[in-house]
Amino acid sequence: MLCTLAKYYSKDVFVDLTALRIAHPEHWSKATAIRALTLDAVATANSGHSGMPMGMADVATVLFEKHLKFDASTPRWPDRDRFILSAGHGSMLLYSILHLTGYQDMTLEQIKNFRQWGSITAGHPEYGHAAGIETTTGPLGQGIANAVGFAMAEEIMGANYGKQVVDHMTYVIAGDGCLMEGVSQEAISIAGRHQLSKLIVFWDNNDITIDGPVSLSDSSNQVLRFESAGWAVIEIDGHDPKAIDLAIIQAKNQNKPTMIACKTHIALGHAAQDTSKGHGALTDDKQIADAKAAYGWTTNLFEIPTDVKSAWLDIGLRGKEERKAWETRFSSLSSAKQKQFNRVIAGDMPKKFSATLKAFKKGISETAPKLATRAASEKVLQAVNPIMPENIGGSADLTGSNNTKTADLGVFDVNNRGGRYVYWGIREHGMAAAMNGMVLHGGLRPYGGTFMCFTDYARPAMRLAALMKIPTVFVMTHDSIGLGEDGPTHQPVEHLAISRATPNTNVFRPADGVETAEAWEIALSSNTTPSVLSLTRQNLPTVRTEHTLKNMSAKGAYVIAESEGKRQVILIATGSEVSIALKARSLLQEDEIGCRVVSMPCMELFAAQDDKYRRRVLPAGPVRIGIEAAVRQGWDRWLLDERGKSAKADFVGMNAFGASAPADILYDQFAITAHAVVIKAKAML
Repeated sequence: MLCTLAKYYSKDVFVDLTALRIAHPEHWSKATAIRALTLDAVATANSGHSGMPMGMADVATVLFEKHLKFDASTPRWPDRDRFILSAGHGSMLLYSILHLTGYQDMTLEQIKNFRQWGSITAGHPEYGHAAGIETTTGPLGQGIANAVGFAMAEEIMGANYGKQVVDHMTYVIAGDGCLMEGVSQEAISIAGRHQLSKLIVFWDNNDITIDGPVSLSDSSNQVLRFESAGWAVIEIDGHDPKAIDLAIIQAKNQNKPTMIACKTHIALGHAAQDTSKGHGALTDDKQIADAKAAYGWTTNLFEIPTDVKSAWLDIGLRGKEERKAWETRFSSLSSAKQKQFNRVIAGDMPKKFSATLKAFKKGISETAPKLATRAASEKVLQAVNPIMPENIGGSADLTGSNNTKTADLGVFDVNNRGGRYVYWGIREHGMAAAMNGMVLHGGLRPYGGTFMCFTDYARPAMRLAALMKIPTVFVMTHDSIGLGEDGPTHQPVEHLAISRATPNTNVFRPADGVETAEAWEIALSSNTTPSVLSLTRQNLPTVRTEHTLKNMSAKGAYVIAESEGKRQVILIATGSEVSIALKARSLLQEDEIGCRVVSMPCMELFAAQDDKYRRRVLPAGPVRIGIEAAVRQGWDRWLLDERGKSAKADFVGMNAFGASAPADILYDQFAITAHAVVIKAKAML
């Protein structure tokens, strides 16, 4: 390998860097600033991924300089274009641009502290760390799937509020790894089906992964793949700024989403160019110096020439006048529209929200229907969706089973951009990730359904919702062996434990229609926590027959039935098993054994209460039995800790997979019955 100022050879590929610099001097200097900052930051940290930012610097420079609608001085402007770095390992590309364009919080010190404790420049971009980071990326493919949600949100908001205030693009940089991940196929299929013409994906086509050439593991024709999914495809030299510019112009005029295939060189100008070594941390001092020399870059570590920095700062302010014009257009909306827009962007609830749910609860308590909680959930949505235009429903091909569609929503489609229900198809992962994108866009509150068992498919996006602190709602029905005949492949056993193990996630398992309404009230009111609603297929009796204005589920657990006489047993149950606990209580009380029943619809919220409240609900002394048609994992805190004792604690639930049979047979065969509870209680007295 030979590296000189004039040329660079790698793997028999010749790149004349001097020719590129001479042909496009102003562009070259701006793109080189990204490359230099990347090399400096990664070398200083001795950690990171250099190659992608170096290879895609030309694309990013053209995009931000000539096309991206943004104002660095007002980074949360609602009608800005969104830029998503799906290839999140290349985070220094984004951090460099945010710093260069003048984002206030992305200081040079933050660049110097790349990947260090307390910095906002994490190894992979993290939503909430800094303005301009639109989503958390790193798990490959998530960004492109998020982008589908961003693009859908733009269409829905534009239909509801008018193109004069919502009219922007979503741009994505995705690499070979993103396109290998299965979620990318789900995402591009959805985007193509819905003709999301304001979505543009730049494919960093460098033919390199960590292990080596892409050909080691993949022979897909990505161009044909995208075209078959209903995308336009443009193929360009990813280092030619004129070609990049023309491609973006062409893409913006398509009536379908566009993939721009950018043929690039990973780690351009470095000794590791076009090799797997170029993907990771390039830290050799001499090789870095040689690369900078090949770029014609002569400044010191982390130093940007004044004229280059000034040019980038001008780019950061390029959208200022456009933003001001938008503000004028926004002010022309009716007062009611302005208030509604500002409310949904802020994530606030409508004035009628609380009263609507209180009235719903009262009706359920008074009529006491026997109702599956999935059906109760539908009734809640029928009450709140008309007053919450921001609610966007959907299902992964299980609409009739998840009960997620209400009559007022309409269907989102090519000819109905204002529709508020999405038929996601059998794409749990794509659905969950796109819903995250909708939330991140702002102005929408999406919820999407599938079977509880299929959290397995959606979990990567559910985890990222929790990490990003966004209130996506996952409606998971058929939540136990109670779904019956579909058998163990569809019967969740471990999924409640998995969901509860995820930090910053509220998992609700309501016992009846009243608790279902309370769970929805909390989920829709949250701005920082995703919710999982675990709902039954089978009908359940109403256990909350005395109406109260207070949201009892908000504290996670509460006493639903008190003992008569001396309290000897406390039964703690969730969801469909609360009614079983109440039956067991009756049997115990008949034998003069005082029994308290605690409904625990949300363990996370109960854990967040102060010790005084938890002590009142779970006092020391009595026998404790947890009852849930799932595995025991996660229950021991409430059975053994919190003043409990192992000799006086037991669990009624699952310790194996289910079986195919009617629900009542399964509950009997797996000994999740009132009789089984009584036997265990008496054995410990």
